[in-house]
Amino acid sequence: MSNEKTVKSALISVFNKDGLEPIVRKLNEQGVIIYSTGGTQTFINDLGIEVVPVEEVTSYPSILGGRVKTLHPKVFGGILNRQNHAGDVAEMVEYEIPQIDVVIVDLYPFEKTVASGASEQDIIEKIDIGGISLIRAAAKNFADVICVASVADYAEFLELISANNGSISEENRKRFAAKAFNVSSHYDTAIFNYFNKNHEETVLKISETNGNVLRYGENPHQKGFFFGDFDAMFTKLNGKELSYNNLLDVDAAVNLINEFKNEAPTFAILKHNNACGFAQSNTIHQAYKDALAGDPVSAFGGVLISNTEIDKATAEEISSLFCEVIIAPSYHAEALEILKGKKNRIILILNEVALPNTNLRSCLNGILVQDRNNVTDTIEGLTYVTNNKPTKTELEDLIFASKICKHTKSNTIVLVKDKKLLASGTGQTSRVDALEQAIHKAKTFHFDLNGAAMASDAFFPFPDCVEIAKNAGISAVIQPGGSIKDQLSIDYCNENNVAMVMTGTRHFKH
Repeated sequence: MSNEKTVKSALISVFNKDGLEPIVRKLNEQGVIIYSTGGTQTFINDLGIEVVPVEEVTSYPSILGGRVKTLHPKVFGGILNRQNHAGDVAEMVEYEIPQIDVVIVDLYPFEKTVASGASEQDIIEKIDIGGISLIRAAAKNFADVICVASVADYAEFLELISANNGSISEENRKRFAAKAFNVSSHYDTAIFNYFNKNHEETVLKISETNGNVLRYGENPHQKGFFFGDFDAMFTKLNGKELSYNNLLDVDAAVNLINEFKNEAPTFAILKHNNACGFAQSNTIHQAYKDALAGDPVSAFGGVLISNTEIDKATAEEISSLFCEVIIAPSYHAEALEILKGKKNRIILILNEVALPNTNLRSCLNGILVQDRNNVTDTIEGLTYVTNNKPTKTELEDLIFASKICKHTKSNTIVLVKDKKLLASGTGQTSRVDALEQAIHKAKTFHFDLNGAAMASDAFFPFPDCVEIAKNAGISAVIQPGGSIKDQLSIDYCNENNVAMVMTGTRHFKH
């Protein structure tokens, strides 16, 4: 599929001029007629290169404040005509329409304007009309025209015209058409999602142009890909490429640690998306040691995350543990050198980036979408349902446990004492099983559960869990409430001097 076409004319109309100069100079060197508008025309003229203003072709100036410049039959006829079609050829002559072989367009930066917090009027003005139309026309007619729709493709286009003296194969024209339709569809998706941000239309449109091929998926026989701007969220300082499973654990770690942003030094160790170690202390060094003590067995090969800078003392402790990933907002210089001692250890700086407001996952032959769980339980929002009220320390532990519970697989029970995770029961089919798993695990690592706080991600349908908790020494409980049999659990707690509070918010995580 060669069908070479030699470039003899080009229409150039771009917002971003970066990287354009070498292309313009090469086209000029090859004797290509260049048509342009507005700022692009001025840019080319300033290079000392002759350019034909589009208004000379259309006999119309740029009007409506620049909203209409290229929208004219003489422009789109030059792009859309079929050079092997006798009727089209005749009409081109009849209406004196110039042939256009190349269209180079860079669209107004709609997404960047939205992200900047600009006014709605400024955002609306960044919806490109002429540019998107030029892209669609040129890409549709790839049989005769090549469309360059992104700054990212400038270098490759320059190579093509340089290597073949302006001659471009149909294969390359079609490939560039695919790139162009990727640009136009992504642009339209961004605009729709802006207008539909309150979900007036029950429609799901997703477009991610940043894609990376992973080594494999969850298992070596599965292909894996990541679509997103990882580099905006993290600065990678060391280590191998992240795997599919690494990314899932990193996501879980970031969501969890965000619950403790701007709090005292807090450290988490995660394995398979759940915290196996978690603690808060006066120093990050002590927080790490307390987190590791929660389950030093599961910590092997885990993902570590801190809410504050990692110092030298903490790095020295971490260096003796095999871990896949370390995440922190910053690292002391000496700490970083120590951590880099393992070349495959992934070290990430967590940047300030807004996370999506929705969660998506494949389900059956479709996709499930829901709002992100942005509710965090607070002391101010608690309902005190028992005669025995929790102490100040117990209250702090209850909220601490609740935040961890929110990010742990259901059914889950979390046990905390002195802002240290003692154990959790995760992903169990019964809440009793989750509680018994947590108690057994805590005892395995010789933790004293007397005076501990317990968090549950959902209500207790029977008083069995509070009874098991009391018998293990647990003195305070936090749960959503909402069962028709809540009073049974309340009565048991009142009779056995256990403090219980309710949040009114369930935190299932499937």
